[in-house]
Amino acid sequence: MSMFSGLIRVMERAARKAGSRLRRDFGEVEHLQVSRKGPADFVSKADMRAERTLYDELLKARPGWGFVLEEAGIIEGDPDKPRWIIDPLDGTSNFLHGIPHFAISIAAQEPRLDGKGWGDVTAAVIYHPIEDHTYWAEKTRGAWLQDARLRVSARSQLSDSLIATGIPFSGHGDFAEWSRIFGAIGPEVAGIRRFGAASLDMAYVAQGRFDGFWESGLNDWDTAAGCLLIREAGGFVSDFRGRSNPIHSAQVLAANNSLHSKLHKLLAGSLR
Repeated sequence: MSMFSGLIRVMERAARKAGSRLRRDFGEVEHLQVSRKGPADFVSKADMRAERTLYDELLKARPGWGFVLEEAGIIEGDPDKPRWIIDPLDGTSNFLHGIPHFAISIAAQEPRLDGKGWGDVTAAVIYHPIEDHTYWAEKTRGAWLQDARLRVSARSQLSDSLIATGIPFSGHGDFAEWSRIFGAIGPEVAGIRRFGAASLDMAYVAQGRFDGFWESGLNDWDTAAGCLLIREAGGFVSDFRGRSNPIHSAQVLAANNSLHSKLHKLLAGSLR
């Protein structure tokens, strides 16, 4: 991949190493489905092994960088250097049930120049181990699938649009809020899909497969890479009030610029 910068190459190499192990572990899940104990403990260990692989590989390549990890939490690094934001297994429930739709998400975030917190996400990799697809983006360099440039869809009519979302589940999310939003958007669009891995939903928006995406109650590791991918593919990402920040996770609404304004109007109206 001659187009890869040194940073993206480091991220992609780490994702592939962790993804190779996840593919092997995924092959064991179906056998565990029939066991009395079930596969949950095994999948938890697979998740942690993947995170450890990513941590070791990225620390070796970029000493001093900090980490935001789903399992291990925040590991502080040199405050003048970037940090990694990592989801080692996005789509855990899919993995647990033998559904081949899950991903590794890695983002690099820069410290703010004024030293007060964190600023832009400047590099992103979302790796789909089963399909062996690497989605990547760098600030000002565009969004890519391998060496093919990505663009958000050009659709401008809601009635032609396919929208992705995440549905609240046991103990997670606000089902009443989601129901109001679904009630406003659902009748206006061609369809709504729930695939169960936010990072891939956002990669598919960048690719033009989905025309838009909304969800709330996520974490930075779910969306940090996806936000950059969509923006570099020509799309727009905001919270439910239309405000734009480097990362949106508590509330995220993404689409091309034309559809974003229409979806935002419906969404905001549903929450009044």
